[in-house]
Amino acid sequence: MSQSRVALACPSCSPDGPTAHEVLKQADPATVRCGECGHVHKESLPEDETIERRVVVSQSGDSFSARHGGDPDEQFEVGQEFLLDAPEALMQVRVTSIETDEGRAEAAAFEDVETLWTRAVGNVTVNVTVNPKDGKREETRSVALQVPGDEQFMIDETVEYGDEKFTVTSFVVRDGIDRYDREQYHYTGDAALAKDLKRVYARDEKTTAWSAW
Repeated sequence: MSQSRVALACPSCSPDGPTAHEVLKQADPATVRCGECGHVHKESLPEDETIERRVVVSQSGDSFSARHGGDPDEQFEVGQEFLLDAPEALMQVRVTSIETDEGRAEAAAFEDVETLWTRAVGNVTVNVTVNPKDGKREETRSVALQVPGDEQFMIDETVEYGDEKFTVTSFVVRDGIDRYDREQYHYTGDAALAKDLKRVYARDEKTTAWSAW
């Protein structure tokens, strides 16, 4: 990561202590200018400090652990999304819980985190309860759809996924997402992203062709 300002000793005005320097040219050594006296000189820049913390990812009912590297001062909070870039996976995840040495927290600096509990939101499973048009409860079925996390579901919208065709009648969203003001929605035009959904309820729109001989 490139640095625009850095604390360094200045050979002209502060050889024994750091002052703020502007980085004029990124190289090794870099060309820098002292913010106190304007002296331009060359110095090797300190490397950005990174640390690693454990991340537990929940995805489609399963979970796995990975290591995520980042800036110690980076802030994480419940509901935040970030790109997990680790040998185990490269995916977009959402923080569902933060564990520190003092217990669970709603937010914490990365250096204070012991474990980030997350859920994959790049590609997600949406559980849909599909009810028949005639209302026969025994014909109600559950469908698990694999869709991109940013795909939208809207009430009274008819959609098709493979052999499935249904109209969304209501849905329930997950807890702790600021963009929603309630848990269940059932009015025309109400919409939510797939990654935010706990369950969708729908009316079956598939037709069965009958032949008479």
